[in-house]
Amino acid sequence: MPAPTSSRTLWKGAISFGLVHIPVTLHSATAESRMKFNLLDKSTMTRVGNKQVNKATGEAASREEIVKGFEVEKDHFVVLTPEEIKAALPRSTQTIDIEAFVDREQIPSVYFNKPYYVSPGGKGGQKPFALLRETLQRTGKVGIAKVVISTKQHLALLAPHGQGLVLNLLRWSDEVRDTAGLAWPGEDISVSAAELKMAEQLVAAMAGDWQPDLFHDEFREKLMALVEEKSKEGAVRTVAPLPGEDVPTSAEVIDLTELLRRSLKGNAAAGAAPAGAKKTTTRREEAAANDEATPVRKAAARKTPATARASTKPATTRRKSG
Repeated sequence: MPAPTSSRTLWKGAISFGLVHIPVTLHSATAESRMKFNLLDKSTMTRVGNKQVNKATGEAASREEIVKGFEVEKDHFVVLTPEEIKAALPRSTQTIDIEAFVDREQIPSVYFNKPYYVSPGGKGGQKPFALLRETLQRTGKVGIAKVVISTKQHLALLAPHGQGLVLNLLRWSDEVRDTAGLAWPGEDISVSAAELKMAEQLVAAMAGDWQPDLFHDEFREKLMALVEEKSKEGAVRTVAPLPGEDVPTSAEVIDLTELLRRSLKGNAAAGAAPAGAKKTTTRREEAAANDEATPVRKAAARKTPATARASTKPATTRRKSG
């Protein structure tokens, strides 16, 4: 089952090539499904965070004591100031600048990095967006572009995807490793016609349509099943609050509908009290009634069933003295 659609706009700009300018927005096309664990102290159940520690002294280093250095050779660094780094940042043009159109098959899979869904940025962009999508589909071409996202320049591929477009960030050429030296079989390794035929028959027997729902992350599913099982058994521990954090007064879940229902019943009971009945309300009961009418404060003053009785009761008759 695919992850839910992300409606959050991560980037807003335009596709640009030649004199064409198409306003678009980017949306995340993937979701992180990797199990994320928090580090906790076993005895106190407090969170354990990552500290920037000086590897020589073992002591924590403050932000003011840290600079950024680039290692030019073993143990030799060139330090760059924040101002120098900022001056080198690429200028954001808010455009996906297409510099060439190439056949999609020409781009090796090792270059593909991260995809984004591309949507028209407004009503005026619907038709040119559809025109670009149809053109790419008919020609079998993809756009090779440059784009700046979050102050970082990326090489990217723009390709049709269903009724829309996908912008797939690519790796730069110096990020893809050379294959020289790998023990890949060369031309001196040959396979016979009989071996090739048997292999083709096996592939044909296992061939089918692409159905991503048939494949699952078994490790994650087993861990999630274990978490759910232990949770049902009550093996859930509360993380201790950090110093200065507010401690919740109650973990009870408040049902607003039930509070409203109880308030209506209380009003009905008060209205139906017999004539001459005396209504005695303590300060505690008044505070509880106000809390029922005000959801913001109700959790701190909610009463137990034993004390949450109706505040009206029949008047008592004084016994005449003989």
